[in-house]
Amino acid sequence: MSEIAAKYSPVDVESKWYNYWLENRFFHSEPNEKKSYTIVIPPPNVTGILHMGHMLNNTIQDVLIRRARMLGYNACWIPGTDHASIATEAKVVNKLKEEGISKFDIGREKFLEHAWEWTRKHGGIILEQLKKLGCSCDWDRTKFTLDDDLYNSVIKCFVDLYNRGYIYKGYKMINWDPEAKTNISDEEVIHKEQNGKLYYLKYHIVGDNSYIVVATTRPETIFGDTAVCINPQDERYTFLKGKKVIVPLVGREVTVIEDEYVDMEFGTGCLKITPAHDVNDYKLGKKHNLESIDIFNDDATLNKNGKQYEGKNRFIVRKEIVEELKHLNLLEKEEDHINKVGTSERTGAVIEPKISVQWFMKMKDFATPALEVVMNNELKLYPERYKNTYKHWLEDVHDWNISRQLWWGHRIPAYYYGEGKDEFVVAETREEALIIAQKKNPCLTLENLKQEEDVLDTWFSSWLWPISVFNGINEPDNEEIKYYYPTQDLVTGPDIIFFWIARMVMAGYAFRNEKPFSNVYFTGIVRDKQRRKMSKQLGNSPDPLELINKYGADGVRVGVLLSSSAGNDLMFDEDLCLQGRNFANKIWNSFRLIKSWNVDTTKKIPAENKGAIKWIKNKIAQTITLVNTDFKKFRISDSLMNIYKLIWDDYCSWYLESVKPPFGEKIDSVTYNDTLFILEDLLKLLHPYMPFISEEIWQNIKERETHNSLIVATYPSASIFEENIISEFEKTKEIITGVRNFRSEKSISPKESLELIIKSKDALNNVEIIKKLANISGVQHNLESQQPVYTFLVGKTEFAIPFSQAIDIEAEKNKIQEEINYLQGFLKSVNAKLSNDKFINGAPEKVVEIEKKKQSDTLEKLAILEENLKNL
Repeated sequence: MSEIAAKYSPVDVESKWYNYWLENRFFHSEPNEKKSYTIVIPPPNVTGILHMGHMLNNTIQDVLIRRARMLGYNACWIPGTDHASIATEAKVVNKLKEEGISKFDIGREKFLEHAWEWTRKHGGIILEQLKKLGCSCDWDRTKFTLDDDLYNSVIKCFVDLYNRGYIYKGYKMINWDPEAKTNISDEEVIHKEQNGKLYYLKYHIVGDNSYIVVATTRPETIFGDTAVCINPQDERYTFLKGKKVIVPLVGREVTVIEDEYVDMEFGTGCLKITPAHDVNDYKLGKKHNLESIDIFNDDATLNKNGKQYEGKNRFIVRKEIVEELKHLNLLEKEEDHINKVGTSERTGAVIEPKISVQWFMKMKDFATPALEVVMNNELKLYPERYKNTYKHWLEDVHDWNISRQLWWGHRIPAYYYGEGKDEFVVAETREEALIIAQKKNPCLTLENLKQEEDVLDTWFSSWLWPISVFNGINEPDNEEIKYYYPTQDLVTGPDIIFFWIARMVMAGYAFRNEKPFSNVYFTGIVRDKQRRKMSKQLGNSPDPLELINKYGADGVRVGVLLSSSAGNDLMFDEDLCLQGRNFANKIWNSFRLIKSWNVDTTKKIPAENKGAIKWIKNKIAQTITLVNTDFKKFRISDSLMNIYKLIWDDYCSWYLESVKPPFGEKIDSVTYNDTLFILEDLLKLLHPYMPFISEEIWQNIKERETHNSLIVATYPSASIFEENIISEFEKTKEIITGVRNFRSEKSISPKESLELIIKSKDALNNVEIIKKLANISGVQHNLESQQPVYTFLVGKTEFAIPFSQAIDIEAEKNKIQEEINYLQGFLKSVNAKLSNDKFINGAPEKVVEIEKKKQSDTLEKLAILEENLKNL
């Protein structure tokens, strides 16, 4: 043990103890005879860096895992990262672009070499940053979604689901991201309100000199128009039935069709139909057998069907085509219009609906058990309100679009052996594919097989995460999957409830016929004091590592936890990290105080110390019960606040003051040893939240063997506590505070002894503590005291302190009279309410009771003040 530093230094302490925990493999888990407690990390993007959302999410996970470890569970926290196909590929493409290289020029294999190089250079930084936060992950088990075993798991699942009839290839309308140049699922589309225009275009009627007006927000799509639709109930357009109109600029004659889908109140009641570029138009096109004309290239420039606008960006074309329509007198008018626009969750690009051949997975069969397990509370969501969100999505679940037009990811294991769209086989390997294909054509060789170019949606690997990290797909009966699965708690954000949570539950039932975890705790979004979401773009998000350097990891952990409650947005304020650092300093200084005491083994324990020890032990027992209840309900912030108050208020401010020896004197050994035992219990409670300072103090209390480190110490168990001892000490605090307030008001030195009078026959507990902390020379019961006194109430009991000759009696009388006048005025307003029949009969009973309580309390205070004034 080294000499205790005068000031707590997080920088020195944090690296020392984290390395110590790693060296002694305290984070590592292997199956054993203990009950497992398992958490899988929501895998961040492999090239991601730590932000405030990660800080909150991973601090909560670490609190859960450290507490479970101390409770005797075999705690296992699996870390890892996600390959993030769209995001990572976009970064690599941009890097190559800066070097003048196109991914298509160098080909798939060479591109993947660059992608792996990028991943090795930038990947895993966030995991190293989590170590600075104190995260006690089992780093030996770190996983990456493109690791060989995880890659094989994904391929195996795809083949299995295909063979079971759940995966198919289909020609459907999809969401095309023109920046990433891939399709994305419905869940990856974010709909944003944008200010736009509604353009009213003239469509001339064939064989007639007149025209109709059609309103559209996207005039550039007229090149794909193949019909105009009216509602058959719309009497304004009866004359159009059976006729054709001419698409402006294009010159194409298209049929006027009828369908009740058309909203007669929107625009003009005439709807242009572009089946290739609108979801609803696509459905109408199929229903009415319309031609579908694709007008866009993959980068959202117009193709040859865009005629003179070929090669131009869609938004530039919009501006130019409006000008041309105006010039040709084909634009009736334009007006401002707020429109909901679909954007890519990954790139922010405006989504282009597009008809495409893609791979899909049927979801309805898997949705049923995944919904039931949540609705019957076998799998619990915290806060519970997210059950409705979860239920709504699963009841209306669509087939999952699982293919992506990318190279970075899990390549779809489909092998084409001919030119026909259905001439393919699905198998885990090329060799297995050949065996299947040769049943269709014996002449085929490996060279005849061409593998699907597309990769799978990132979430198709993530949905297997709780299973694949234990190799439960490749080896369904291995020791680890049977021991660690199902996992216990998952901590994540509600924004991925569909992407990830629901799909993991589905995968659990699809591949192991059981839920993947028991509880899901949803954190809120981290916002600033102005309620804005923290982001790089706004510049309102602090650098988490800078916060750790400034306040220490423990201080930052306390800061994010104190501002967070389950499912509610976190209003982050850096002052809370300062509060966390101050808390660490308070704990450190209290420990230094204890270690500064000299012990006298012959000295008897004073009565006040006995009472204080008895009280603090009961208070700790009560807090343990409260904290255990908080954890059952996932009120992590509340649990920390209960421990914070216990240490700062009860232990530091009251207990240590009660037992510390007078200046220059020694402390008895019973009190000293009990104080250290009490401190050890407090450190055990504190450790999950503030692991570094708690381990530092723990190791400085006395010499300890490695296996006696705080990280693996036994968490304090709940025990019976005496409520009356706790409540009596609360009364003791109020009495001492009352005396201290008197000293402060009258500028009386703390060194000057005072006398305390109790105007009651009730027995007074903790007298010796009151005498010590309030510097009271004597306590007496005196119901009839007529001398000038200062009075205060604690509960229903009146206490008095005699005035000394130094007190200005006249000034005190004036002060009491002022208070009497104020209370009389207050009582008058209360009496007016209570004498008003309308209020008595109309107000809720509880409100009336509150007013009656105000009346009785005020009368009681007035009686005491008037008695005091009489005595003066």
